[in-house]
Order: sequence, then structure tokens, then C-alpha cells
Amino acid sequence: MAATRDTTGSVVPSITPNNNNNNNNHTSQQVSRINGTAIVSIPTASADAIASFSWGNYLKTTKAHGAPVSYFRHAPLQEMWGQLTPGMKVEVINTDCSYNSNDPKEKIFWFAYIVRLEGYLALLRYEGCDDDPSMDFWCNLCNKDVHCVGWCGQHGVKLAPPRSIEYRQTDWKSFLVNKLVGAKTLPDSFRQKIQFSLRCSFKKHTLVELIDKFQVSRMRVGKISDIIGGRLRINYENGGGEHFWVHHTSDLIHPVGWCHVTGHDLDATDDYRSEAARISETKSYPTNIATPDLFRQVPIITSEDEQFKEGQKLEAVDPLEMSRICPATVGKVLKNGYFMLSVDGSSTEDGSDWFCYHSSSRVIFPVNHCKINNIPLSPPLGYEGEFEWERYLTETKSDPVPRELFQIVKEKTTNPFSIGMKIEAVDMMAPHLVCVATVANVASNLIRVRFDGWSADFEQWIDCQSTNIYPVGWCELVGYKLEPPKESEQENTESTKKSFKKPMGRKSNKRKRLN
Repeated sequence: MAATRDTTGSVVPSITPNNNNNNNNHTSQQVSRINGTAIVSIPTASADAIASFSWGNYLKTTKAHGAPVSYFRHAPLQEMWGQLTPGMKVEVINTDCSYNSNDPKEKIFWFAYIVRLEGYLALLRYEGCDDDPSMDFWCNLCNKDVHCVGWCGQHGVKLAPPRSIEYRQTDWKSFLVNKLVGAKTLPDSFRQKIQFSLRCSFKKHTLVELIDKFQVSRMRVGKISDIIGGRLRINYENGGGEHFWVHHTSDLIHPVGWCHVTGHDLDATDDYRSEAARISETKSYPTNIATPDLFRQVPIITSEDEQFKEGQKLEAVDPLEMSRICPATVGKVLKNGYFMLSVDGSSTEDGSDWFCYHSSSRVIFPVNHCKINNIPLSPPLGYEGEFEWERYLTETKSDPVPRELFQIVKEKTTNPFSIGMKIEAVDMMAPHLVCVATVANVASNLIRVRFDGWSADFEQWIDCQSTNIYPVGWCELVGYKLEPPKESEQENTESTKKSFKKPMGRKSNKRKRLN
């Protein structure tokens, strides 16, 4: 008997009857049940990664759907996830069986099929339940106890039907022949593909240059101390334990010597500056230095006509208050297409809150982009009257950045997200936090992220291709703590979500740092 798995078949292993000892109803899994739907918690990583929050329960109570994995270009298994469909068969832990008194830790499996997919999660139904959803359960398809049909037979693992439905069939083997022949299942290499997709080329203890979260207009030197799911924890050198979390393809980190090459301000010792200059000029990298090929590659600016000019105007997501898109100005122009940006009416006089962008950034836009795409544009702080770009350019005696220089104009983007989809999202004001979130709005290449339970003040505009958003179940997959929605009685504390409250006056010093 064969199930479809890539181009190979799988043999259904022998079925072990349940030991109907009602006094020994044990299972090694944690199972909860709400309105008849079981939630199975099978750890895929450290215990800390498995939070009390249950996506399955939450999706049911909110009647929401998770964004498909295929929407996230950087997500593990993104390219193949579309091949997983409702009806696909798997072998999974049987949570309704008696344990073997001689081996209480022994796991018993049974066949199930996918009823519904939400991100990495699947609502599964055991074979034999027919149209009865009372035993349905949510499970992350990437966890270590979900396998292709045939895995148990190949590894000598017992299979037994759930006790609650065992009476429904007198010949389970014949029943399974009818259910499994020709059915699709996971590929044999599924587990290997998971591990391969989680690989990161960066290594611990290597040096990088990264944004100074205390003064965002400059860079500092940091050392990678941890890597989880492609996200790097970077400790600031001589930083008293301060650290910063960032995805390895982020624009906020660069190779040693990047500041020397581009002319960006760097807070570092003279010895480091000299060594960084030597490394960047000789292209000779010690083993503790992350090489340039590991970082996000930006388009090469080949002519002066492609470069932004100092004083030109544009629209940009405010990097320190990301619920706003504002008029902004090109400040200091660096090399290789980089420049410093200041938010009009809000930046400090000393420029300490200017933010560095490359001209290919997808969160900067030509003038009138918000108007064309029906996005609210926040006028400069203190601006009087209705804001109009033509009037403003005249008043400031400024020119706009030519429209054709923007990446979102050069490269048309299809934004696949829909309002209401659930995701897991990094709080960019406290990037060590990954939170339960909802797509609150979709416009052009942008999505507006709402952190569930938090007010609109905390919402953030981000690019639909951002590496700071993930499918439902990503945190469980990689072993990263997921911040649950804030309950109404919760206060804004470190244990919930560490975004600072927005200052009344945007020139507050709070605007000059990230948490």
C-alpha cells in the first residue's frame, strides 16, 4: 500500500491494538481542549520557546487566518510550503492511547490528515474520525513528532488508533488501505529540509558594525553572541552587556570596515579604526571577522545621476516612530548609495537622530506617494495649514528626489497580504521582542502591523518583504519566545512589551534610541 511522497512509496506499518487499561491513561504530550478542539504542545526546541499562548485557540476565538508561509521570502521552507495542502497525510503522536507500563515514555503514533493550514500550523484530524471534529488538534508541522507516512514502519515505532474511535472499525488495516493508497504525504527529506532552511552563515563570536541604539546616527562595533532562526543577538563591544537583536540580512548591520568605506560615523577606538581600514583595503579577513558576502547586498550605484542629493525631499517611514510616514530630507550623502535621512520638523539640531538608508531602501518613497496610495502623510511637527507638497517644496526652496531613483518604482512589487491576517512580528522599537500581530492595513508595498492588544500608537509600517515579520508558528519552529497579545488589564511592562510610550514632543531624547 503506497502513499504519494515525492516519487517514492511508503508502506503502512503494523497496527498495535490499544491496551484498554482505563487506569493508565498517560501521554507524554501536553493536551488541552477548548470547544472540542485539542491543542497538542510538542516541543520543537527549548522549553522556553513553548509559551502558554496557543495560536490554535487564538485563531479559533478571533476567527482569523494566518498569512501563508509562501508570503515570507526569508521564512524556512518558504519555497516548498505551497506543496503542503489540506488532505495530506502524516504520522503523528496519538494523544488518546494507553501507555505501556513497561515503558511509560514510549510514544504511540497514528495517521492524521491536514484539515486546515495556518502558517506553520496545521489543524489535524486522526484517520477514522470521519466527519467528527471533536478530536481535531493543532500542531506545528515542523515539530519533531510529525512524519511522512511510512516513517513509523521504517523505524519500528508503534501505531495504534485512538481509543475513542477504536471501536469504529473491525479491520483497521483494510480501512487504512482505502484511505492511504495514492494519498499525498510529506517528502522523505522533510526533516533534512527543515534543518537546511534554518542554517545561517554567520558564526558566533564574529565582529560586525551595527547601529548604535542609543544614538542612531552612528555605528558601533559588536560581537555576535547568539543566532536563532537567522536572527542575531549582537553584544556591543565595551557596552556593559548591552545588546541588539537583528536579522542577518538587516540594513542595520555591516561588515568590519563598512564605516571606513562609506564615511559613516563610527564610535570605536583608534586601534579598531586602523585595523578596519586595513581589512577593507586588503580584503584579508581574520577568522573572527564576518566577511562582506554574508551581509545584505545592495545595488551598486554606477553614476552620479543615480545618487540622492543633499537637501532633496522625499517621504519615509519615521524610523523612530514607525506608525507615521513623514516628509523627510536627504542629509549627509555617504558613499556607495548610502545617505543620512532626517525627518522634517522632528529631528534634533545636532543630527543625532538621523538615520542611514541606502537609496534602494523600500521604506522611502517619492513625494506624493502617500497621496497616490491613500496613505495618511504626517506633516512636519508644527506645520500650519493643509500640507501640500508643491507648496512645501516652494516654502523650503527644495527639490524632490527624482521618482525614478526609488527602488519601489524600479521594481514593482506585488503585496500578497490582506487586512486581518495574523503574523509574528518584531517590535522594531524593542527588536528583541517577537509578538503576536495582525495586518492592520495594506498599501503599495507596505503593511501596517498591529501588535495585538496594543493601541494604534504602537503600530508600525513595514515593507511586505521585511525580514521582521514571520508566519504563525515561526517562534515555535526556531525556539524563540513569542510575546502574547496584551490583555486589557496588563500594563506596559518589560514582561509584556517593552515599546516605550510615544513622547508628546517628538524632540524628546526618547526618540534618539531604540530599546
